[in-house]
Amino acid sequence: MAALGLVSAVGVVAFGWPLLAGSDSSLSAHAQDAPWLFAALLPLLIGVVVATVSDVGLDAKAIAMLGMLAAAGAALRPLGAGTAGIEPMFFLMVLSGRVLGPGFGFVLGAVSMFASALLTGGVGPWMPFQMLAMGWVCMGAGLLPGADAVPRSRLRPNGAGPLRGRRELYLLGAYGAVSSVLYGVVMNLQGWPYIGGLATGVSFVPGDPVGDNLGRFVAYCLATSLGWDLPRAVVTVVLSLTLGPAVLKALRRATRRAAFEAPVTFEPSER
Repeated sequence: MAALGLVSAVGVVAFGWPLLAGSDSSLSAHAQDAPWLFAALLPLLIGVVVATVSDVGLDAKAIAMLGMLAAAGAALRPLGAGTAGIEPMFFLMVLSGRVLGPGFGFVLGAVSMFASALLTGGVGPWMPFQMLAMGWVCMGAGLLPGADAVPRSRLRPNGAGPLRGRRELYLLGAYGAVSSVLYGVVMNLQGWPYIGGLATGVSFVPGDPVGDNLGRFVAYCLATSLGWDLPRAVVTVVLSLTLGPAVLKALRRATRRAAFEAPVTFEPSER
């Protein structure tokens, strides 16, 4: 899907451009560019929704279900408030992305983070970056192998058949663990280049080779956010394995009723 590829490309540039900045560049002048990124993100998200609707033939019920899931994700986020990595929102986003597919999964993740920011008062320059990162988490879940086959969707071509049961739960648990850690890593990249006063071994140095700065970035992640990222991964795995069967069953039943799958038609046989 072109819209999904475009919004992801914009996100990669938004997160990674400081690594390519020269030594004479003024990073501080771009530290507050988040409103411009947010303004560019909204029409791209609408484009993803429109393209997904045209692919799989969704209707108003499907859009309403997307809104309900986004509201549920936003409501789950304050339960842990990020304390020690206790964030139950992630398991719902992973399971929902698995069922909804990459296009609507991306929109769900982004809208959920936007709604939770409004709910918790967490609106700031980090918000559009959080929307992108969570969108990627949900999109990745929708791209995992063995997803539901939707014949009319170009994003989900018919393959070897859907994966179900404990194998699917283990797959989602492993993905949830990896994506929970990577979410924290990506969000560190959003703020790390602009933080001054850090120790030399973990600070960003404009104009240095990318490899050297990435080494400092790894050290920064190990020293700061890993203590939150690993508990988030554990919580996501535990909730996915324990609540996953019931949640996946409910989501799949709801998506069938909301016309996420192509309707079955019967044609008279030729004589």
